[in-house]
Amino acid sequence: MQRNLVGIFICLLVFPYVVRPAERPGANVPSEELTRSIPNRSVQDLSGSEFVKYVSTMNPQEREQAIRDEILKGNLPEFLRKLVPVELHYGLPNARSLTATIFVAPDYLAIGSDADFLRIPMNLHTAVLIAERFGFVLPTKKMVDAIYLQSRHHFVPQPLPAGPQMRSTSYYWTHNQMVEDQARGLGVRLGDLVSGDKKDVVMTNRLAVKVGRIAIYGWHRGPGQPIQPLSTIHGANYADYSHGIRLISELALVDGKLRSVYDILRDPLLARILSDEGPISRSWESLSLQRDSPTIAMTSSE
Repeated sequence: MQRNLVGIFICLLVFPYVVRPAERPGANVPSEELTRSIPNRSVQDLSGSEFVKYVSTMNPQEREQAIRDEILKGNLPEFLRKLVPVELHYGLPNARSLTATIFVAPDYLAIGSDADFLRIPMNLHTAVLIAERFGFVLPTKKMVDAIYLQSRHHFVPQPLPAGPQMRSTSYYWTHNQMVEDQARGLGVRLGDLVSGDKKDVVMTNRLAVKVGRIAIYGWHRGPGQPIQPLSTIHGANYADYSHGIRLISELALVDGKLRSVYDILRDPLLARILSDEGPISRSWESLSLQRDSPTIAMTSSE
């Protein structure tokens, strides 16, 4: 991964960007360089509906492996490779404001083509593996809020009845179709920044204490109105239809310079631009993946 980041830095130096006053910071950072670690999709790859049929008889462990296999080989829609800049701010006591621009996938991670895809929930192990392999990170709670506020379209959350079926492939597909129906009604175009369709799997220091858990947050009804408060109630192997993985580039723009999100999150001051809990150590990642704590409950909005 370090080698990939070095390559991206070099490419961005060779193809410099110029930020004009009228443009949004980060608008000219080439998205294709930030997504260059994602393999190209093959025309022979499964579509979203074909993947549903493929995994329909699998147990959860087999399905999770199939999710990893498909995405790691590049079977995700092209529009998810077109990252969107999102600004975050932190006000200092002297009235100066620090600003960072992160580069985010326009929607949640999906399997399939632009014409036929499935927004796919997955457990924390799979999400972290994919993010690291592709040069991305999971969002913080503050990032999720900023993405919602700056989204072009806001879906109205559509919870399904709670119970064991929440983890079924049929629920995954049913909810995806509900989101697609709403997208058509809103006039959403592929590549538009959207939110409100899923809860986010996030990174947080809580996971360094709640070992073996997954953290979820969001599914906003409106600004500052998440259905799901930050929760670590589920084990790291848990996923249900309401969960989504929003990929955030590991490189962010701060004061006109590209920096690693992890480096920013380690800085006592700069971390507050990206995190409302201050610095976040990567220890949450290794600790959360050490073992899987039991799931406490199975509801759609705990």
